[in-house]
Amino acid sequence: MQDSEGADFTAFVADRAHALLKTAYALTGDRHAAEDLVQAALAKAFARWRRIEEPEPYLHKMIYNDFVSGWRHRRRRPEVAMSWLPEHAAEEHMESTTTLRLMMREALLSLPPRQRAVLILRYFEDLSVEETAQVLSCRRGTVASQANRALTKLRELVPALDLAPDLVEGRR
Repeated sequence: MQDSEGADFTAFVADRAHALLKTAYALTGDRHAAEDLVQAALAKAFARWRRIEEPEPYLHKMIYNDFVSGWRHRRRRPEVAMSWLPEHAAEEHMESTTTLRLMMREALLSLPPRQRAVLILRYFEDLSVEETAQVLSCRRGTVASQANRALTKLRELVPALDLAPDLVEGRR
């Protein structure tokens, strides 16, 4: 790689790495896993840097694809046995936006990788169904069905979402 290409790559990483990390964190829910996803994508992109016309969409697609297929290669994390059940918030405390957001985050992390990726692309990245299908290399119908299943599961896991439309529709 020539020095100018290396400088271009370094400038891109300095400018856009934080945005890539935010997306990866939204997918994984774990800072270290997010950093690993971004690092792996950047390492792959570095080798092909001069052939990449639009680096950010290219890297986003790599991150999403690595995340979705990553469950096949990931080491299983052992479950931790507990002698007691964690306490859950009582119904009267469910109004708290913070509590609802934390419950939403936990529910989102419990979704299968493809469903989580579809929701992140559609609602966090604000992509259309067509754009999401293009990033995930699948059909529009697959995006729609995965989003429907994911939203249904989120509503089951966090019934209070139906009572908090402002949280679902966007930040206020």
